[in-house]
Amino acid sequence: MSLPLDHVVIRVDDLEQAIADFSETGFTVQRGGIHADGTTRHALIGFDDGRFLDLTATVPGLRLARESRWAHEVQSSAEGFGDFALLASAVPDVIEAARARGLHYEGPIPGGRIRPDGTRIEWQCAVPATRDLPLLCSDLTPRFLRVAVGEARRHANGAQGIASVTIVVKDLEASVKRYRALLGGTFDAHVAALPGHALRLATFASGTATVVLLAPRDDTPATGEAVTLADALRAHLAASGEGVVGVTLASAHASNARTLPRALTHGAAIELSF
Repeated sequence: MSLPLDHVVIRVDDLEQAIADFSETGFTVQRGGIHADGTTRHALIGFDDGRFLDLTATVPGLRLARESRWAHEVQSSAEGFGDFALLASAVPDVIEAARARGLHYEGPIPGGRIRPDGTRIEWQCAVPATRDLPLLCSDLTPRFLRVAVGEARRHANGAQGIASVTIVVKDLEASVKRYRALLGGTFDAHVAALPGHALRLATFASGTATVVLLAPRDDTPATGEAVTLADALRAHLAASGEGVVGVTLASAHASNARTLPRALTHGAAIELSF
């Protein structure tokens, strides 16, 4: 069952400021509109590979309903990476297959938004029990309505697509097992330890992108920068739990390769690579 990477969510406090900041870094930002439940609004940065970054903020002045999981999560968390999602042709089929392999997803859950031009877009999604796993999303209306094509995907900084997403996890073996249950026969992960580093990782393809699961380990001594990185990941897990910690964007030219300033990416670690 093919489940390519669809998008990565970046939580922001002030959507207008985020649009200005990401535009300053060379992105073409599309205004997305308000989600169907009326609690959050967003803007998109779409790429030639069909994937996108989703800048999401709560609607200003909103009194949040108890049942609004998404709005509570956006408002209660610091700015930076939130969820990430894989694209399914049919969410109910993926849920059923995953449950048959022992993995539970909540759903299908209806979703949608109203674009600034008034067009209504609809999709279905599913939510995992653990945050090392992605959301699932499938379009009910034509995808080009959700993710614009053409000039909206051209960026002055040269970004062409999402090359990789890195997820910090607590237990690498447990996460690999869960991904195997989600992806079934298509799942093929390469697991390795980084020599001299207190880290282990697993990598696998999600469409043309790469997903990297990264876990700090306590049974291998590390020195210098390795200690700093492993400790930073442990601190992240303690403060924020499992989830996205980095995104690499593909570029066609080496001159575009750089790390984007976090002051402008609202805490999200994003780099362009060649």
